[in-house]
Amino acid sequence: MEMKAKASEGRTAAAVAEIERRIATRQLVTGARLPSVRGFAKSLGISPSTVVEAYERLAAAGLIRSRPGSGFYVAPVAAPLSLADIGPRLDRAVDPLWISRQALEERVDLLKPGCGWLPPDWMPQAALQRALKAIGRQEGLVLSDYDSPAGLPALRQLLARRLLDRGIPAGPGQILLTDSGTQAIDLLCRLLIAPGDTVLVDDPCYFNFHALLRAHRARAVGVPMTPEGPDPEAFERIVRTEKPRLYISMAGIHNPTGAALSPLIAHRIVRLAAEAGMTIIEDDIFGDLENRPQPRLAAIDGLSRVISIGSFSKTLSASVRSGYIAARPDWLEALIDLKIATGFSTSRLSAEVVLQVLKDGSYRRHVDQLKIRLGKAMNETIMRARGLGLQPWLEPEAGLFLWCRLPPGIDGAELARQSLAEGIVLAPGDAFSPAGGASRFLRFNVAQSQEARIWEVLGGLLPKGG
Repeated sequence: MEMKAKASEGRTAAAVAEIERRIATRQLVTGARLPSVRGFAKSLGISPSTVVEAYERLAAAGLIRSRPGSGFYVAPVAAPLSLADIGPRLDRAVDPLWISRQALEERVDLLKPGCGWLPPDWMPQAALQRALKAIGRQEGLVLSDYDSPAGLPALRQLLARRLLDRGIPAGPGQILLTDSGTQAIDLLCRLLIAPGDTVLVDDPCYFNFHALLRAHRARAVGVPMTPEGPDPEAFERIVRTEKPRLYISMAGIHNPTGAALSPLIAHRIVRLAAEAGMTIIEDDIFGDLENRPQPRLAAIDGLSRVISIGSFSKTLSASVRSGYIAARPDWLEALIDLKIATGFSTSRLSAEVVLQVLKDGSYRRHVDQLKIRLGKAMNETIMRARGLGLQPWLEPEAGLFLWCRLPPGIDGAELARQSLAEGIVLAPGDAFSPAGGASRFLRFNVAQSQEARIWEVLGGLLPKGG
Protein backbone atom coordinates (compact mmCIF):
# COMPACT_ATOMS: atom_id res chain seq x y z
CA MET A 1 0.00 0.00 0.00
CA GLU A 2 2.82 2.42 0.93
CA MET A 3 4.69 1.63 -2.32
CA LYS A 4 1.55 2.36 -4.34
CA ALA A 5 1.09 5.69 -2.55
CA LYS A 6 4.71 6.68 -3.27
CA ALA A 7 4.34 5.73 -6.93
CA SER A 8 1.12 7.77 -7.24
CA GLU A 9 2.80 10.76 -5.58
CA GLY A 10 5.70 10.46 -8.01
CA ARG A 11 3.41 10.50 -11.05
CA THR A 12 1.53 13.55 -9.74
CA ALA A 13 4.78 15.40 -9.06
CA ALA A 14 6.00 14.59 -12.58
CA ALA A 15 2.82 16.01 -14.09
CA VAL A 16 3.17 19.20 -12.01
CA ALA A 17 6.82 19.54 -13.03
CA GLU A 18 5.96 19.17 -16.73
CA ILE A 19 3.40 21.99 -16.64
CA GLU A 20 5.83 24.18 -14.64
CA ARG A 21 8.48 23.49 -17.30
CA ARG A 22 6.15 24.49 -20.12
CA ILE A 23 5.26 27.73 -18.34
CA ALA A 24 8.90 28.52 -17.57
CA THR A 25 9.95 27.94 -21.21
CA ARG A 26 6.94 29.94 -22.43
CA GLN A 27 5.42 27.01 -24.27
CA LEU A 28 2.40 28.01 -22.17
CA VAL A 29 2.07 31.78 -21.75
CA THR A 30 -0.27 33.81 -19.55
CA GLY A 31 -3.88 33.10 -20.51
CA ALA A 32 -3.04 29.96 -22.50
CA ARG A 33 -5.35 26.99 -22.07
CA LEU A 34 -3.75 23.88 -20.57
CA PRO A 35 -4.13 20.49 -22.29
CA SER A 36 -7.37 18.73 -21.48
CA VAL A 37 -7.25 16.31 -18.59
CA ARG A 38 -7.73 13.28 -20.83
CA GLY A 39 -5.33 14.50 -23.51
CA PHE A 40 -2.54 15.29 -20.99
CA ALA A 41 -3.08 11.97 -19.22
CA LYS A 42 -2.74 10.10 -22.51
CA SER A 43 0.43 11.98 -23.52
CA LEU A 44 2.14 11.19 -20.21
CA GLY A 45 0.75 7.67 -19.87
CA ILE A 46 -0.92 8.38 -16.53
CA SER A 47 -4.50 8.28 -15.28
CA PRO A 48 -6.89 11.25 -15.63
CA SER A 49 -7.27 11.34 -11.83
CA THR A 50 -3.52 11.95 -11.50
CA VAL A 51 -3.76 14.91 -13.90
CA VAL A 52 -6.74 16.29 -11.97
CA GLU A 53 -4.65 16.14 -8.77
CA ALA A 54 -1.71 17.85 -10.52
CA TYR A 55 -3.92 20.65 -11.86
CA GLU A 56 -5.45 21.15 -8.42
CA ARG A 57 -1.98 21.58 -6.93
CA LEU A 58 -0.95 24.05 -9.63
CA ALA A 59 -4.17 26.01 -9.06
CA ALA A 60 -3.53 26.07 -5.28
CA ALA A 61 -0.05 27.45 -5.98
CA GLY A 62 -1.55 30.22 -8.13
CA LEU A 63 0.12 29.11 -11.37
CA ILE A 64 -3.11 28.20 -13.17
CA ARG A 65 -6.77 29.05 -12.86
CA SER A 66 -9.88 26.98 -13.40
CA ARG A 67 -12.73 28.26 -15.57
CA PRO A 68 -15.75 26.05 -14.94
CA GLY A 69 -16.94 24.42 -18.14
CA SER A 70 -13.90 25.65 -20.08
CA GLY A 71 -10.77 24.12 -18.51
CA PHE A 72 -7.56 25.35 -16.89
CA TYR A 73 -5.58 28.42 -17.98
CA VAL A 74 -2.15 29.86 -17.11
CA ALA A 75 -2.58 32.56 -14.46
CA PRO A 76 -1.05 36.05 -14.79
CA VAL A 77 2.45 36.28 -13.38
CA ALA A 78 2.78 38.36 -10.21
CA ALA A 79 5.12 41.31 -10.40
CA PRO A 80 8.53 40.32 -9.03
CA LEU A 81 9.76 41.80 -5.79
CA SER A 82 12.47 44.40 -6.24
CA LEU A 83 15.72 44.24 -4.30
CA ALA A 84 14.47 47.22 -2.31
CA ASP A 85 11.47 45.14 -1.23
CA ILE A 86 13.50 42.15 -0.04
CA GLY A 87 16.59 43.89 1.26
CA PRO A 88 17.03 45.06 4.87
CA ARG A 89 15.57 48.42 5.87
CA LEU A 90 18.58 50.46 6.88
CA ASP A 91 16.71 53.74 7.23
CA ARG A 92 14.19 52.69 9.90
CA ALA A 93 14.71 53.76 13.51
CA VAL A 94 16.43 51.04 15.53
CA ASP A 95 13.65 50.31 18.01
CA PRO A 96 12.25 47.07 19.50
CA LEU A 97 10.25 46.25 16.37
CA TRP A 98 13.28 46.91 14.13
CA ILE A 99 15.14 44.03 15.76
CA SER A 100 12.17 41.68 15.59
CA ARG A 101 11.40 42.45 11.96
CA GLN A 102 15.00 41.94 10.83
CA ALA A 103 15.42 38.75 12.87
CA LEU A 104 12.18 37.25 11.51
CA GLU A 105 13.24 37.67 7.87
CA GLU A 106 13.62 34.28 6.16
CA ARG A 107 16.86 35.12 4.38
CA VAL A 108 19.39 32.30 4.42
CA ASP A 109 22.28 34.76 4.24
CA LEU A 110 21.32 36.57 7.46
CA LEU A 111 23.20 35.78 10.66
CA LYS A 112 21.20 36.64 13.78
CA PRO A 113 23.25 37.04 16.96
CA GLY A 114 20.69 39.63 18.06
CA CYS A 115 17.62 37.40 17.89
CA GLY A 116 15.99 35.82 20.94
CA TRP A 117 15.63 32.16 19.96
CA LEU A 118 17.70 29.06 19.37
CA PRO A 119 18.88 27.87 15.94
CA PRO A 120 16.66 25.18 14.40
CA ASP A 121 19.27 22.45 14.84
CA TRP A 122 19.36 23.15 18.60
CA MET A 123 15.67 22.23 18.89
CA PRO A 124 14.33 18.67 19.52
CA GLN A 125 13.32 18.00 15.92
CA ALA A 126 12.99 14.22 16.30
CA ALA A 127 10.75 14.56 19.37
CA LEU A 128 8.51 17.04 17.55
CA GLN A 129 8.23 14.71 14.55
CA ARG A 130 7.28 11.79 16.80
CA ALA A 131 4.65 13.92 18.51
CA LEU A 132 3.14 15.03 15.21
CA LYS A 133 3.01 11.45 13.94
CA ALA A 134 1.31 10.27 17.13
CA ILE A 135 -1.25 13.09 16.90
CA GLY A 136 -1.87 12.32 13.23
CA ARG A 137 -2.95 8.79 14.18
CA GLN A 138 -5.54 10.03 16.67
CA GLU A 139 -9.20 10.18 15.82
CA GLY A 140 -11.58 12.89 16.92
CA LEU A 141 -11.21 16.64 17.36
CA VAL A 142 -7.45 17.27 17.51
CA LEU A 143 -6.93 18.01 13.83
CA SER A 144 -10.17 19.79 13.10
CA ASP A 145 -11.85 21.52 16.03
CA TYR A 146 -11.38 24.47 18.38
CA ASP A 147 -9.82 23.99 21.80
CA SER A 148 -11.84 24.30 25.00
CA PRO A 149 -12.10 27.84 26.48
CA ALA A 150 -9.31 27.44 29.06
CA GLY A 151 -7.24 25.12 26.86
CA LEU A 152 -6.39 21.42 26.74
CA PRO A 153 -7.16 20.01 30.24
CA ALA A 154 -4.38 17.40 30.16
CA LEU A 155 -1.75 20.04 29.40
CA ARG A 156 -3.07 22.35 32.12
CA GLN A 157 -2.84 19.44 34.59
CA LEU A 158 0.78 18.82 33.61
CA LEU A 159 1.63 22.53 33.80
CA ALA A 160 0.15 22.67 37.30
CA ARG A 161 2.62 19.97 38.40
CA ARG A 162 5.53 21.81 36.76
CA LEU A 163 4.57 25.07 38.47
CA LEU A 164 4.31 23.32 41.83
CA ASP A 165 7.91 22.15 41.37
CA ARG A 166 8.83 25.85 41.36
CA GLY A 167 6.78 26.51 44.48
CA ILE A 168 3.86 28.11 42.62
CA PRO A 169 0.50 26.78 43.90
CA ALA A 170 -1.59 26.76 40.71
CA GLY A 171 -4.20 24.10 40.12
CA PRO A 172 -5.42 23.34 36.57
CA GLY A 173 -8.38 25.66 37.21
CA GLN A 174 -5.95 28.57 37.65
CA ILE A 175 -4.21 28.02 34.30
CA LEU A 176 -5.27 29.43 30.95
CA LEU A 177 -3.53 28.30 27.75
CA THR A 178 -2.53 30.98 25.24
CA ASP A 179 -0.87 30.89 21.84
CA SER A 180 2.33 32.49 23.19
CA GLY A 181 3.85 34.38 26.08
CA THR A 182 3.26 37.56 24.10
CA GLN A 183 -0.46 36.80 23.83
CA ALA A 184 -0.50 36.13 27.58
CA ILE A 185 0.88 39.60 28.34
CA ASP A 186 -1.45 41.19 25.80
CA LEU A 187 -4.50 39.60 27.47
CA LEU A 188 -3.29 40.67 30.90
CA CYS A 189 -2.70 44.24 29.75
CA ARG A 190 -6.24 44.31 28.35
CA LEU A 191 -7.53 43.17 31.75
CA LEU A 192 -5.35 45.18 34.11
CA ILE A 193 -4.45 48.54 32.58
CA ALA A 194 -5.99 51.40 30.63
CA PRO A 195 -4.37 53.92 28.24
CA GLY A 196 -2.20 56.34 30.16
CA ASP A 197 -1.51 54.00 33.09
CA THR A 198 2.06 53.71 34.34
CA VAL A 199 3.72 50.30 34.11
CA LEU A 200 7.10 49.44 35.60
CA VAL A 201 9.64 47.39 33.65
CA ASP A 202 13.27 46.62 34.27
CA ASP A 203 15.85 48.85 32.63
CA PRO A 204 17.02 47.15 30.50
CA CYS A 205 14.25 44.62 29.83
CA TYR A 206 12.98 42.37 27.04
CA PHE A 207 12.32 44.81 24.20
CA ASN A 208 8.90 43.45 23.24
CA PHE A 209 7.58 44.52 26.65
CA HIS A 210 8.09 48.08 25.33
CA ALA A 211 6.30 47.33 22.07
CA LEU A 212 3.32 45.75 23.84
CA LEU A 213 2.99 48.62 26.30
CA ARG A 214 3.18 51.11 23.45
CA ALA A 215 0.37 49.22 21.69
CA HIS A 216 -1.72 49.53 24.87
CA ARG A 217 -0.82 53.23 25.16
CA ALA A 218 0.64 52.72 28.59
CA ARG A 219 3.53 54.72 30.03
CA ALA A 220 6.59 52.52 30.66
CA VAL A 221 8.95 53.54 33.47
CA GLY A 222 12.21 51.67 33.96
CA VAL A 223 13.74 50.38 37.19
CA PRO A 224 17.55 50.07 36.97
CA MET A 225 18.80 46.48 36.95
CA THR A 226 21.60 45.14 39.11
CA PRO A 227 23.28 41.72 38.85
CA GLU A 228 20.88 40.54 41.60
CA GLY A 229 17.66 41.97 40.19
CA PRO A 230 15.92 45.36 40.07
CA ASP A 231 17.47 48.00 42.31
CA PRO A 232 15.18 47.79 45.39
CA GLU A 233 15.82 51.38 46.51
CA ALA A 234 14.95 52.73 43.06
CA PHE A 235 11.94 50.39 42.89
CA GLU A 236 10.57 51.72 46.18
CA ARG A 237 11.14 55.34 45.17
CA ILE A 238 9.49 54.92 41.74
CA VAL A 239 6.49 53.06 43.19
CA ARG A 240 5.97 55.88 45.68
CA THR A 241 6.24 58.70 43.12
CA GLU A 242 4.75 57.13 39.95
CA LYS A 243 2.02 54.96 41.51
CA PRO A 244 2.18 52.27 38.78
CA ARG A 245 -0.62 49.79 38.17
CA LEU A 246 1.62 46.98 37.00
CA TYR A 247 5.19 45.65 37.02
CA ILE A 248 6.35 43.30 34.23
CA SER A 249 9.58 41.38 34.74
CA MET A 250 11.38 38.14 33.94
CA ALA A 251 11.56 35.15 36.25
CA GLY A 252 14.80 33.27 36.74
CA ILE A 253 17.30 34.22 34.04
CA HIS A 254 16.89 37.85 33.07
CA ASN A 255 16.62 39.02 29.46
CA PRO A 256 18.81 40.74 28.28
CA THR A 257 21.34 40.91 31.13
CA GLY A 258 21.51 37.28 32.33
CA ALA A 259 21.10 38.49 35.93
CA ALA A 260 19.72 36.16 38.61
CA LEU A 261 17.22 37.49 41.16
CA SER A 262 18.39 37.23 44.76
CA PRO A 263 15.94 35.93 47.42
CA LEU A 264 16.34 39.10 49.47
CA ILE A 265 15.38 41.41 46.60
CA ALA A 266 12.58 39.06 45.50
CA HIS A 267 10.88 39.23 48.92
CA ARG A 268 11.30 43.00 49.06
CA ILE A 269 9.75 43.50 45.60
CA VAL A 270 6.74 41.37 46.52
CA ARG A 271 6.25 43.29 49.76
CA LEU A 272 6.50 46.71 48.06
CA ALA A 273 4.05 45.66 45.33
CA ALA A 274 1.55 44.38 47.91
CA GLU A 275 1.77 47.59 49.93
CA ALA A 276 1.15 49.64 46.78
CA GLY A 277 -1.72 47.44 45.55
CA MET A 278 0.26 46.76 42.39
CA THR A 279 0.05 43.64 40.21
CA ILE A 280 3.15 41.83 38.90
CA ILE A 281 3.45 39.80 35.69
CA GLU A 282 6.36 37.38 35.97
CA ASP A 283 7.51 35.99 32.62
CA ASP A 284 9.05 32.55 33.21
CA ILE A 285 9.92 31.72 29.62
CA PHE A 286 13.56 30.82 30.33
CA GLY A 287 12.98 28.93 33.57
CA ASP A 288 13.87 25.52 32.12
CA LEU A 289 17.38 26.75 31.29
CA GLU A 290 18.41 27.44 34.91
CA ASN A 291 21.32 25.50 36.35
CA ARG A 292 20.02 26.09 39.88
CA PRO A 293 16.55 27.07 41.10
CA GLN A 294 15.95 30.82 41.30
CA PRO A 295 13.31 32.49 43.49
CA ARG A 296 9.91 33.10 41.92
CA LEU A 297 7.85 36.14 42.87
CA ALA A 298 4.71 34.08 42.20
CA ALA A 299 5.85 31.46 44.71
CA ILE A 300 6.55 34.08 47.39
CA ASP A 301 3.21 35.77 46.74
CA GLY A 302 1.15 32.59 46.26
CA LEU A 303 -0.48 33.95 43.07
CA SER A 304 -2.31 36.65 45.00
CA ARG A 305 -1.03 39.72 43.14
CA VAL A 306 1.66 38.03 41.05
CA ILE A 307 0.74 36.32 37.77
CA SER A 308 3.05 33.72 36.24
CA ILE A 309 3.23 33.32 32.48
CA GLY A 310 5.38 31.25 30.15
CA SER A 311 5.64 29.44 26.85
CA PHE A 312 7.71 26.80 25.07
CA SER A 313 8.82 28.84 22.06
CA LYS A 314 12.41 29.28 23.31
CA THR A 315 13.10 25.71 24.38
CA LEU A 316 10.82 23.50 22.28
CA SER A 317 9.66 25.22 19.10
CA ALA A 318 8.91 28.78 18.01
CA SER A 319 6.60 27.29 15.37
CA VAL A 320 4.49 25.41 17.92
CA ARG A 321 2.75 28.37 19.52
CA SER A 322 1.71 27.46 23.04
CA GLY A 323 1.89 29.52 26.23
CA TYR A 324 0.01 29.89 29.50
CA ILE A 325 -1.16 32.20 32.27
CA ALA A 326 -1.30 31.07 35.91
CA ALA A 327 -3.35 33.46 38.03
CA ARG A 328 -5.83 33.58 40.87
CA PRO A 329 -9.19 31.96 40.03
CA ASP A 330 -11.31 35.13 40.03
CA TRP A 331 -9.18 36.59 37.23
CA LEU A 332 -9.39 33.48 35.05
CA GLU A 333 -13.00 33.96 34.01
CA ALA A 334 -12.38 37.48 32.74
CA LEU A 335 -9.24 36.33 30.94
CA ILE A 336 -11.14 33.50 29.22
CA ASP A 337 -13.72 36.00 27.98
CA LEU A 338 -10.94 38.24 26.64
CA LYS A 339 -9.25 35.29 24.97
CA ILE A 340 -12.50 34.34 23.19
CA ALA A 341 -13.21 37.95 22.20
CA THR A 342 -9.75 38.57 20.72
CA GLY A 343 -8.70 35.17 19.40
CA PHE A 344 -11.69 32.87 19.99
CA SER A 345 -9.51 29.83 20.69
CA THR A 346 -5.92 28.75 21.03
CA SER A 347 -4.29 26.08 18.87
CA ARG A 348 -5.39 22.65 20.04
CA LEU A 349 -2.81 21.08 17.74
CA SER A 350 0.05 23.05 19.32
CA ALA A 351 -1.14 22.14 22.82
CA GLU A 352 -1.25 18.45 21.89
CA VAL A 353 2.30 18.62 20.49
CA VAL A 354 3.61 20.22 23.69
CA LEU A 355 1.78 17.65 25.81
CA GLN A 356 3.20 14.73 23.83
CA VAL A 357 6.80 15.97 24.09
CA LEU A 358 6.52 16.79 27.79
CA LYS A 359 4.96 13.40 28.60
CA ASP A 360 7.42 11.11 26.81
CA GLY A 361 10.52 12.36 28.65
CA SER A 362 12.28 13.68 25.55
CA TYR A 363 11.83 17.31 26.61
CA ARG A 364 13.68 16.78 29.90
CA ARG A 365 16.58 15.08 28.09
CA HIS A 366 16.64 17.83 25.49
CA VAL A 367 16.80 20.57 28.13
CA ASP A 368 19.61 18.81 30.02
CA GLN A 369 21.69 18.64 26.83
CA LEU A 370 20.72 22.18 25.89
CA LYS A 371 22.05 23.63 29.15
CA ILE A 372 25.42 21.96 28.59
CA ARG A 373 25.59 23.23 25.01
CA LEU A 374 24.60 26.76 26.05
CA GLY A 375 27.29 26.78 28.74
CA LYS A 376 29.97 26.04 26.14
CA ALA A 377 28.54 28.64 23.75
CA MET A 378 28.49 31.22 26.56
CA ASN A 379 32.18 30.69 27.31
CA GLU A 380 33.10 30.95 23.62
CA THR A 381 31.04 34.12 23.14
CA ILE A 382 32.57 35.79 26.20
CA MET A 383 36.05 35.01 24.89
CA ARG A 384 35.30 36.34 21.40
CA ALA A 385 33.59 39.47 22.74
CA ARG A 386 36.50 40.32 25.00
CA GLY A 387 38.89 39.77 22.10
CA LEU A 388 37.21 42.70 20.31
CA GLY A 389 37.16 44.98 23.35
CA LEU A 390 33.54 44.27 24.37
CA GLN A 391 33.06 43.89 28.11
CA PRO A 392 30.37 41.56 29.52
CA TRP A 393 28.21 43.34 32.09
CA LEU A 394 28.34 40.07 34.02
CA GLU A 395 29.13 36.44 33.23
CA PRO A 396 25.70 34.73 33.36
CA GLU A 397 25.55 31.37 35.08
CA ALA A 398 23.00 30.08 32.55
CA GLY A 399 20.74 31.06 29.68
CA LEU A 400 20.97 32.43 26.15
CA PHE A 401 22.12 36.01 26.54
CA LEU A 402 25.29 38.00 27.09
CA TRP A 403 24.92 41.74 27.74
CA CYS A 404 28.07 43.53 26.56
CA ARG A 405 29.38 47.09 26.86
CA LEU A 406 30.86 48.52 23.66
CA PRO A 407 34.15 50.44 23.51
CA PRO A 408 34.00 54.20 24.15
CA GLY A 409 32.56 56.25 21.31
CA ILE A 410 30.67 53.33 19.70
CA ASP A 411 26.88 53.64 19.42
CA GLY A 412 25.00 50.34 19.39
CA ALA A 413 22.27 51.50 17.00
CA GLU A 414 24.74 52.74 14.41
CA LEU A 415 26.78 49.56 14.72
CA ALA A 416 23.55 47.57 14.16
CA ARG A 417 22.83 49.48 10.95
CA GLN A 418 26.35 48.92 9.66
CA SER A 419 26.20 45.23 10.55
CA LEU A 420 22.82 44.76 8.87
CA ALA A 421 24.35 45.98 5.61
CA GLU A 422 26.76 43.04 6.03
CA GLY A 423 23.92 40.55 6.64
CA ILE A 424 24.17 40.46 10.45
CA VAL A 425 21.28 41.33 12.79
CA LEU A 426 22.43 42.80 16.10
CA ALA A 427 20.38 43.82 19.14
CA PRO A 428 21.53 47.30 20.28
CA GLY A 429 21.06 48.24 23.91
CA ASP A 430 18.71 51.21 23.65
CA ALA A 431 15.99 48.94 22.22
CA PHE A 432 15.92 47.31 25.68
CA SER A 433 16.06 50.52 27.73
CA PRO A 434 12.93 52.62 28.32
CA ALA A 435 15.16 55.51 29.43
CA GLY A 436 17.43 55.19 26.39
CA GLY A 437 20.46 54.75 28.60
CA ALA A 438 22.03 51.69 27.00
CA SER A 439 23.38 53.07 23.72
CA ARG A 440 26.79 51.50 24.40
CA PHE A 441 25.44 47.97 24.90
CA LEU A 442 24.64 44.97 22.71
CA ARG A 443 22.79 41.77 23.57
CA PHE A 444 24.28 38.60 22.12
CA ASN A 445 22.39 35.33 21.78
CA VAL A 446 25.25 32.92 22.43
CA ALA A 447 23.63 30.06 20.50
CA GLN A 448 23.34 32.30 17.43
CA SER A 449 26.87 33.76 17.80
CA GLN A 450 28.93 30.74 16.79
CA GLU A 451 29.63 31.76 13.18
CA ALA A 452 33.14 33.18 12.78
CA ARG A 453 31.90 35.69 10.19
CA ILE A 454 29.94 37.58 12.88
CA TRP A 455 33.12 38.35 14.75
CA GLU A 456 35.08 39.10 11.57
CA VAL A 457 32.51 41.72 10.57
CA LEU A 458 32.41 43.22 14.06
CA GLY A 459 36.20 43.26 14.13
CA GLY A 460 36.19 45.31 10.95
CA LEU A 461 33.66 47.80 12.32
CA LEU A 462 35.06 48.26 15.82
CA PRO A 463 38.22 50.23 16.61
CA LYS A 464 41.36 48.10 16.63
CA GLY A 465 42.42 47.02 20.07
CA GLY A 466 38.98 47.87 21.54
